[in-house]
Amino acid sequence: MYFSEKQEGPAPRQNERIDERAWNGLQTEIKVRIEDGSFGARYPEICCDGGGPIGTDRKAFMHAMRAEIPNLPENILRPGVFEMITTLDILDLIGFCWRCVGKPIRGCYHGYFDHYHLNFDRTAGREQFQANVNRILRRNGLIYELTEEGNIKQLASPVLNTIISSPLKTGDVELDKLLKKAVEKFSDPDNDTRRESLEALWDAWERLTTINDSKKPAQIKRLLDTAAGPSNPEFRVFLEKEAREITKIGNSFQIRHWGTCQERIERTTHINYLFHRLFSLIELIVKEYTERSS
Repeated sequence: MYFSEKQEGPAPRQNERIDERAWNGLQTEIKVRIEDGSFGARYPEICCDGGGPIGTDRKAFMHAMRAEIPNLPENILRPGVFEMITTLDILDLIGFCWRCVGKPIRGCYHGYFDHYHLNFDRTAGREQFQANVNRILRRNGLIYELTEEGNIKQLASPVLNTIISSPLKTGDVELDKLLKKAVEKFSDPDNDTRRESLEALWDAWERLTTINDSKKPAQIKRLLDTAAGPSNPEFRVFLEKEAREITKIGNSFQIRHWGTCQERIERTTHINYLFHRLFSLIELIVKEYTERSS
């Protein structure tokens, strides 16, 4: 962490688009690893005497990369070339590179060709690549993060990120699956996938409101009574209004129904708001119900 971050805190993570400055830094990280042989862990250039890997087979690496990310231009990552590409393609490229990278370790020296044969530590190489990429993303206030599994996740607001970082345990296997699915889709950088997180979350709400009683009104009343407690009647009234609004939202927008009369949720901020609103309600109900039932 830089001194400025220690003094003033990290930059707000609110930028969705990777700009030219951040992309130049990210592709420099990748180009350095092409040159030092790191991607030889997956696409090795082999010593012509058959002695083993000596670096990255640039051509094989580039062919595989463009086959998996077809939108990339032909001259991408060439020395001296800095060409802007889309944010989603950059994120896909980061994931591809994570799968291929390894820390090159020099082995025996081959004097005739003046090169070293290489071994690779895949774990160390991935950890270093992850740390460097995430530092660039963080310093540029981007809402993305490369996980230790090599996936790109989209960060929520600090409050919501804290909430969803620990999975809710409801005691119902199907409900837990729906909540996990919703969180995973919400953390995806692709907006279409993030929209699907709302569908999964509203399915979880439907499951929660019928889980112990197929008569939905009776189950909702029981859940809301428990969540509010006997000493907070005004809060109980508020929770009932909120539950009705949540159900109305699911029916009015393209979340649970896909008719032409339902409005489509388009903007990232709208997805964040709706997800935060319902997840917070579910979390309140589940935690209060679990605590009072134990």
